[in-house]
Amino acid sequence: MQARWRYIPEVLTLMAAIWVQFRLAGWLLELRHWIRMATLGCCLWLFFGFAFSIPAHAGLLPNWQWLAFLRAGAMLWAICSTGAVILYPLWKGVERFNPERRRALVVLRNTLAVAPLAAAGYGTFLERNRFHVRETRVPVRGLAPGLNGLLLVQLTDVHLGAFLSLKDLQSVVDMANETRAQLAVFTGDLITTAGDPLEAGLQQLARLRADAGVWGCLGNHEIYANAENLAAQWGARLGIGFLRRASHQLKFGGATLNLAGVDYQRLRAPYLRGAARLIVPQAANILLSHNPDVFPVAAAQGWDLVLAGHTHGGQISVEILGENLSIARLYTPYVYGLYRSETSAIYVSRGLGTVGVPTRVGAPPEVSLIRLCAI
Repeated sequence: MQARWRYIPEVLTLMAAIWVQFRLAGWLLELRHWIRMATLGCCLWLFFGFAFSIPAHAGLLPNWQWLAFLRAGAMLWAICSTGAVILYPLWKGVERFNPERRRALVVLRNTLAVAPLAAAGYGTFLERNRFHVRETRVPVRGLAPGLNGLLLVQLTDVHLGAFLSLKDLQSVVDMANETRAQLAVFTGDLITTAGDPLEAGLQQLARLRADAGVWGCLGNHEIYANAENLAAQWGARLGIGFLRRASHQLKFGGATLNLAGVDYQRLRAPYLRGAARLIVPQAANILLSHNPDVFPVAAAQGWDLVLAGHTHGGQISVEILGENLSIARLYTPYVYGLYRSETSAIYVSRGLGTVGVPTRVGAPPEVSLIRLCAI
């Protein structure tokens, strides 16, 4: 995408959030005239919060923790105030009902009014840190006997920084090691922006224990932090093999597993150029790609399995009529879990950390345990 169009989604979202503030002010002015100044303050807060959240801008700022809270607070307020505007018609509509119905609707109205704040609080202080291991069986067509039952543990989207500490990552690595997986993989976004503790994070990843070692690919936030080469160099010194349009063959019980990786594939760009040459005939071919949107191309090229992250499982995901709705669905149909085509599969992990807001709702963080099985 050309540079001048790069931030159109962020600008449109900011404009919508500021419009919401003036809608709220218009309703509340009936009660307090000082709301006008508060509204202007909210607009400035949102403007700077959104501007400082754009990775290219955030990387130019000092790595002060209060800036992280300013950004996160602005995003949370934008979400909660938008929820209030959506629910406001119900608030006013209660007045049309008779007294008996009105009392019941007032209770419902007040409950819905605080729902966005309650959900944000739950997602910030509880669900965001509820790390767990989730095992998924992945059938692979023609899988060799030596690979049947092979365990891979996947970490992704750590976003080490203000809202996920080194202590948290240490606990997650310990959790991953308890799975006793034969292969450990990392699929990008160890940090969020320049200034985050990249080297300390890599040292924690190097603590992963697996017979076949620790391998990985890089995500979009390594690009934003201008840390791709540094991560690969430091990782190599620590025994982490970052696969950048490269592959490595691993042997298990006489069978070959061909593990390959690519750097982050930008949305709407041609995907996986030259990746087909990394496929090894007669082997099980697994591709590490931070962006799951590459799946149709990967399947057409002949990859047996793709392991990805990037979406955080939606991070804030709401189920309505059996459908999980999240912002991630605007970008890709592959948001979370196992998806299959006729000859290929992809597993998209929810990952560990957060971006934008330090909140997870309906998308708890996970250590992904993948068990290969023959069809």
